[in-house]
Amino acid sequence: MAINTTFLLLMAEAVYAVIGAVGGLLIGALVVVIITKFRSNSKLSSTERLVAEMKANAENECKALKKEAIVELKEQELKLRTEFEKESREKRAELQKMEQRLNQKDETLNKKDANLLKRNEEVEAMAKSLENKHLEADGLIIKLKTQHELFVQELEKVAQMTQDEAKTMIIEEVKDEARKEASLYVRNQEQQAKDEADKKAKEIISLAIQRCAVDQSNELTVTTISIPNDDMKARLIGREGRNITALENATGIRLIIDDTPEVVVASGFDPVRREVARRALEKLISDGRIQPTRIEETVDKVKKDLDVIIKESGENAVFEMGLYGIHPELIKILGKLKFRTSYGQNVLQHSLEVAHIAGLMAQELGVDVTLAKRGGLLHDIGKAVDFENEGTHINLGVELAKKYKENKFVINCIESHHGDVEPKCIEAVLVQAADAISGVRPGARKEIESTYIKRLEQLEDIASDFKGVEKAYAIQAGREVRVIVRPEQIDDSQALFLAKDIAKKIESSMEYPGQIKVNVIRESRSVEYAK
Repeated sequence: MAINTTFLLLMAEAVYAVIGAVGGLLIGALVVVIITKFRSNSKLSSTERLVAEMKANAENECKALKKEAIVELKEQELKLRTEFEKESREKRAELQKMEQRLNQKDETLNKKDANLLKRNEEVEAMAKSLENKHLEADGLIIKLKTQHELFVQELEKVAQMTQDEAKTMIIEEVKDEARKEASLYVRNQEQQAKDEADKKAKEIISLAIQRCAVDQSNELTVTTISIPNDDMKARLIGREGRNITALENATGIRLIIDDTPEVVVASGFDPVRREVARRALEKLISDGRIQPTRIEETVDKVKKDLDVIIKESGENAVFEMGLYGIHPELIKILGKLKFRTSYGQNVLQHSLEVAHIAGLMAQELGVDVTLAKRGGLLHDIGKAVDFENEGTHINLGVELAKKYKENKFVINCIESHHGDVEPKCIEAVLVQAADAISGVRPGARKEIESTYIKRLEQLEDIASDFKGVEKAYAIQAGREVRVIVRPEQIDDSQALFLAKDIAKKIESSMEYPGQIKVNVIRESRSVEYAK
């Protein structure tokens, strides 16, 4: 029991302590709540007062702004009304002015309309007057035509010819007179130009010829080879003709071994092959060993040696002329001309001579000397290959020059040196003249008899084909054709044109070295006998 009482007392003290502690906490909390609520009420009342003051201030400001706005609007309204009234007055004044101008224009237009009406009436009156005059003029024209026809008829009766016949007669007379005057003028001008040009040309040409001296050699399509004795002919022929067959096959040249003592003839159109055959035969005869195998070896060696000679000949020609820039293949082809002849004239020597003369004339005239020399040296380049290809030597030369990129003026020198194409530069004319000079000078060229006679006959036939020609004679070794005309059919003026026509036909239908002079002769004889 004593223990329980003590326990209860302890428990009671503990409860009391707890209650005391809790009670203290509740009292503290209650005090805190009361203090907080008091503070909140005081803050709320001060905020409400502040809000009320701000609201009152805002209302006062709004009232003041409203009053200011109303005042400003009234002022703007007054200002706008004043401006509107001012603009209205100005517009009204402008409208009044415009109305006045329109009234003035209406008055002016009314006056113009009245004037136009008056003018129209005057124009109509003038038109009627002109129409009447036109009718009168038509009547006069008809009357004049009738009178003209009657006059023409009377003239035809008097003249005994129609109007068309009279016109034709007058036209023919005018044509004849104009032709005569034209021919006389042309003759005078040509003579004057010839007199002036001949003097200068003779000086230049004589100087060029004097300063140019080139050797010439006369060769044809055959080459003669000398042999030590006639026994060599049998060795050249060989057993069953084996040696001569091997020679002809290797060289491409026909060998003629006949009864001519100590001579063998190589015949062929290719001059280089003839030269190969000649050199090969000379080597074989000198060596003494003549058999097919040895022949082939010798011909091959000669061909190689001749290629070197051809190249050197072309290079020497170019060097002699002082030229450069020519294609090596063109130089090699140029060297072949050393073994080519034309009318018995060596073509390479002829080309050198033409280049010399053309260059000298170019120097005298003050034109391109190098171009003249180049054109002169290459003008007959086509003759180096004309036996291998079809076409004239001019066309072949032009093709070669174009192939190896020669100057267009050099090409023109080649294609125009026989007059087939019009020269496009002075140098081409000089090359043409130099070619003629080189061909026509004494001893430069020769022809075989049959070709020479045929050319003379052709010249006479061409001249005789023209109307009014009585006789034609080729003289001066074919350098001149003398034409005798019938004087009753050809007058002096027609003789001039006849000479030009004959010359043009000769140029277009014949090939000849140099130039041919056409001399037309008209002779009138008046014979009377005294009895």
